[in-house]
Amino acid sequence: MIISRAPFRVSFCGGGSDIPSFYEKYGGCVLSTSIRKYCYLAINKSFSKDSITLKYSKTEIVTDPNKIEHRIFKQVLKDFNIKGIEITSMADIPSGTGLGSSSSFTVALLKLLYTWTEKSVSTYKVAKEACDVEINQLGNPIGKQDQFAAAFGGLRYYEFCPDGFVKVEPIIMKHESYQKLQDNLMMFYTGDVRDANNILAKETKNLASDTDKIESTKKLCEMTRVLKGELENNNVDALGEILDTSWQIKKSLAQGISNPIIDKSYENGIKAGATGGKLLGAGGGGFLLFYVPTEAKREAVRKSLSYLTEMKFELDQAGCSIIFME
Repeated sequence: MIISRAPFRVSFCGGGSDIPSFYEKYGGCVLSTSIRKYCYLAINKSFSKDSITLKYSKTEIVTDPNKIEHRIFKQVLKDFNIKGIEITSMADIPSGTGLGSSSSFTVALLKLLYTWTEKSVSTYKVAKEACDVEINQLGNPIGKQDQFAAAFGGLRYYEFCPDGFVKVEPIIMKHESYQKLQDNLMMFYTGDVRDANNILAKETKNLASDTDKIESTKKLCEMTRVLKGELENNNVDALGEILDTSWQIKKSLAQGISNPIIDKSYENGIKAGATGGKLLGAGGGGFLLFYVPTEAKREAVRKSLSYLTEMKFELDQAGCSIIFME
């Protein structure tokens, strides 16, 4: 048996610029961190050498990969052409909550199958192939940031070049600054699970032709580069204001990114002492992230959002990895 693990991610700034319709013309960049919440995949030999057994929210048993219902399982297992296996999927957080879960799944699956077939693979190749599976082969209207964040992990800056290459840079800070960043982040679940593809399809269309939306996304890229410099200079508190400004811009990129309930909860968090925040993911639901600079204010934010579920978390530095092999 082999078990792989890939982290979920929290994107701070630049989301949308990783969509091909934008970065292929203008280049893009995102600054994000992975967190210690994971997608796990376990593989073992099945009793029958000709069958494929898949266990996720449902159980599938097939002999032909083309008959698999799960789209990502189907595409990847067709590419690897493997039978006589059983794969089980588990996760710390539900899908559709804005933390890049589908890409974490794809990255963990690729890492698992390369290890199972005893093939060496680089972290960059896993991320790149996960992008190819989700964007090119399955045609999902998504960007590249989630796959790279799940593969590399840690607090990193990603630059998306027009030719498709992705530059990956770690954010280097003092230990105290890193700890301050972790302590000052708060996350609340809005209770809504949504399909990000609907919103991302609108955003992709807008970024291909809408001048105002294109200029707004360019501003997000500029702010991402500013945030990179501030963090590397250990000015962690700059994150709050940048989160707030970027969230106001992000809401304008496509219809459905926010709604009155999300807006009210965001307003409550700001009034209670958060200096900034955003809804994670494409929008419409999932987790609200806040930057709150003091413990007293964090307690006030908790009280103001007591109707939501707080999810406490730590930052991850490992990225996708094999955590068990027997």
